Amino acid sequence: MQWKVLTICPDRKLSLELNPLLAEHLPFAPTMEVKEYPSRSDIGEALQAQMPNLAFVDVATNREWALSIVSDLSALDSKLPIVALHAGNDPDYILRCLRMGASEFLISPINAEQMETVLDRIASLHRNGRGNGSGSKVICVMPAKGACGASTLACSLAFQYKKYGAARILLADLDPLTGTLSFQLKLKQTYSFMDAMSRAGGLDLDIWKGLVYTTQGVDVLLAPDQPVHGIDEAHDPVSLVEFARMHYDVVVADTGGAYGAWPLAVARCCDELLLVTTNELPALQATQRSLAYLERSRVDRGKIKIVVNRYHKDIGLNQDVIEAALHSDVYHLIPSDYESLQRALVEGKPVAVGSSVAKSISALAEKLSGRKKEAPPVKTSGLASLFSSLLRR
Repeated sequence: MQWKVLTICPDRKLSLELNPLLAEHLPFAPTMEVKEYPSRSDIGEALQAQMPNLAFVDVATNREWALSIVSDLSALDSKLPIVALHAGNDPDYILRCLRMGASEFLISPINAEQMETVLDRIASLHRNGRGNGSGSKVICVMPAKGACGASTLACSLAFQYKKYGAARILLADLDPLTGTLSFQLKLKQTYSFMDAMSRAGGLDLDIWKGLVYTTQGVDVLLAPDQPVHGIDEAHDPVSLVEFARMHYDVVVADTGGAYGAWPLAVARCCDELLLVTTNELPALQATQRSLAYLERSRVDRGKIKIVVNRYHKDIGLNQDVIEAALHSDVYHLIPSDYESLQRALVEGKPVAVGSSVAKSISALAEKLSGRKKEAPPVKTSGLASLFSSLLRR
């Protein structure tokens, strides 16, 4: 979802608390700031002209006027999420605002944790169909342990998705430290997701097209050539992901692991999270830790899917042992096929179509999309057609 924000905030203190958090958590969102309480007609004009899809209203400066504004906003646009800004914790008044049409509330002093929680809930409602009709899907591919083949899986999965009805596909390398998709696809590094982040507030589709690379019908957004340290404190990827969601049918995001604010933000805003591991004992232990960390960090357990890569039933742990240890079903097994993978890496192409790995990843894409490939038309010879015609007589 690409947010367009309306703020109505006469209280200067609340405004000074709110605006930096909006810049941090919704950096690509155009914002219309109203510093006085407007009339109902002014509200109607603002909604018609700016078409905001998220509103923040100061309900502290003048309670009765503020309540009428919340009611008017809700009446004029029933799908508009309205966040009420409170000066203090007054449960009765908070409940009154919610009854008048507010969706969420923030209490001064407003901090990053409050803002993140509120935006997560609102974004979740949009992704579940209440206000977001795009039908697009964001798939986060996350390694439970280094060198388990998550990036290769993300790359191949994006290309396989073309077979299942997705016309616009983005493969995004969102690993700020060790992104390798430019190497795997043999793409010359010029722009990266950091260039998109630096255009917060002014990113549009024309600029975006200059930042991505198109190869074999898939758009690719690369990671920076050099590691970006401290990205957790300086940037939030949610607005970038939601911008991509708005313009693509499928977004496959390759992350560098579970740990840290940056990958957690991607994990929370995605629709499906593929936690990639192998059937070796150290990888299983790393998967246990990653699952526990994701659950402690409020990532919805229902969207996490375990994918075991490089699986060989005669070497390493079998599927039953993995599921028992993780207390979770294995969503998909990808067989070991070293030669096909190495050939793909050398050529800078997706895994060869006829290989066992490609067939397995194709099956994974089918499961995730819920759609099957269209069967090619059956060709019949002229003689067969003649016999068929005779039999029908």
